[in-house]
Amino acid sequence: MKQPLIVLTGPTAVGKTKASIGLAKEIGGEIISADSMQVYKHMDIGSAKISSQEMEGVPHYLIDVLEPEEEFHVVRFQQMAKEAMKQIYANGHIPILVGGTGFYIQAVLYDIDFTENKGEPAYRRELEEYAKIHGARMLHDRLRAADPKAAKEIHAHNVKRVIRALEYHHLTGECISAHNERERARKSPYEFRYFVLNDVRSRLYERIDNRVEQMIEKGLLQEVEALKTRGCKRDMVSMQGLGYKELFAYLEGEITLEEAVYQIKRDTRHFAKRQITWFKREKQVIWIEKNQLDYDETAILNAIKAQIPFA
Repeated sequence: MKQPLIVLTGPTAVGKTKASIGLAKEIGGEIISADSMQVYKHMDIGSAKISSQEMEGVPHYLIDVLEPEEEFHVVRFQQMAKEAMKQIYANGHIPILVGGTGFYIQAVLYDIDFTENKGEPAYRRELEEYAKIHGARMLHDRLRAADPKAAKEIHAHNVKRVIRALEYHHLTGECISAHNERERARKSPYEFRYFVLNDVRSRLYERIDNRVEQMIEKGLLQEVEALKTRGCKRDMVSMQGLGYKELFAYLEGEITLEEAVYQIKRDTRHFAKRQITWFKREKQVIWIEKNQLDYDETAILNAIKAQIPFA
């Protein structure tokens, strides 16, 4: 018998947090955050981190566990998520993976093997230096020449993933897009249900813009200032999150605060669009369209529960 696993994802600002709490309480679930920023301490506002009050007593994992100076990547996420799942199964509960980082979800859901090549530090440093000197776009052009399909899937600003794709090609002679297709074809070791909470684009974008305004009002700038004072640098993994890198640029005099806020809104909308594109490519996904359920939280919860035979 495969162990049960629920995935609840969707674009940023769609309302995953509230839905996940309701679901966990209904089915005896515990939540694992599949978010690349909420894992960090001292980064509450910009990551839209759930508060202890909002958790309503539901256990949460992978939130507030790393310092901003630490690196967090898909391999580390996979290891930490598996440990959390062991604990949740031992508690007699169902793990619910909640968050918008599609690649992280895929890594756990299909137990992707990241051990087949260890990388080449010297080549990676060479690519990192190239990106610093020539910029992310030029680096992305190199990926487009080597692996056009991967270049379409990986945004030019995601320098870390662009480097990973180029490094993979350099080491194996194979396109990482071909490798990823093989991994996507893997069968999951879990009895899972994969839900994508979604909304009409105009409403989603309005929610994103409002959320950014609220973050600024709550003190996002002061949060970034405190991180900078602490010694955090712009090139740290933790500082690549939306809201953090733009306000770093403001604090270093490159853009105005107004431009920074505009960029956060714009880039978050673009990010939501890319998330939806990612989820559309995934297999066995159950879409939960909020507008079709009249934004009724009970109806949304019931629509999810109706698709879970093992709850």
